[in-house]
Amino acid sequence: MSKSNHRRSLTADDWADAALDAVAENGVEAVAVERIARALGVTKGSFYWHFANRGALLDAALKRWERQQTEDVIARAEREQDPRNRIHRLFRNADGSKRAGQLYLAFAASANDPLVGPVIKRVNNRRIGFMMDCYSAMGLGPVEARQRAVLAYSVYLGTLQMRRDAPETIPAGPEFEDYMDYISMTLIPGFVTERRRENDQKTG
Repeated sequence: MSKSNHRRSLTADDWADAALDAVAENGVEAVAVERIARALGVTKGSFYWHFANRGALLDAALKRWERQQTEDVIARAEREQDPRNRIHRLFRNADGSKRAGQLYLAFAASANDPLVGPVIKRVNNRRIGFMMDCYSAMGLGPVEARQRAVLAYSVYLGTLQMRRDAPETIPAGPEFEDYMDYISMTLIPGFVTERRRENDQKTG
């Protein structure tokens, strides 16, 4: 493949994903055109097929992160009719990986950046707002709904930080599934896991 064709074959999403990888590894400052071009094995010419400057690339990376880690996750959770199951599915679908923690914490550390700050604020408000709506649909008043949403989101962010800083403390495999069920039963009033429900039926 010629260099010209290779430049054309890389999409804007490829560059945005590479920028997110750079952020996860070394923070927002690592979003540098030459550095990412080297990581992709291309020249800077490929970059200018898609973006005018570094700011445009960072903006695209932020939008991709926001869509994948917030809007897509919420969209899947919204398929559940019961508000308890919506929150449980939100917990289940949310990316709790080490990379997700690295990304969020790197963006949060750069909240003073004029491109990053508004996105972090919008993401936090969207996530908390969705959970508030779910708690309200369970019959909780606005104050308690917000308190529970903030608590639940704090648990999620804490898990991200532990994944990054002390991954050995977070269960893996089947134990992680049990851990997620425990979180849901602790944070969602009246929530019972499918497994617990089946066991109750057998012993009832």
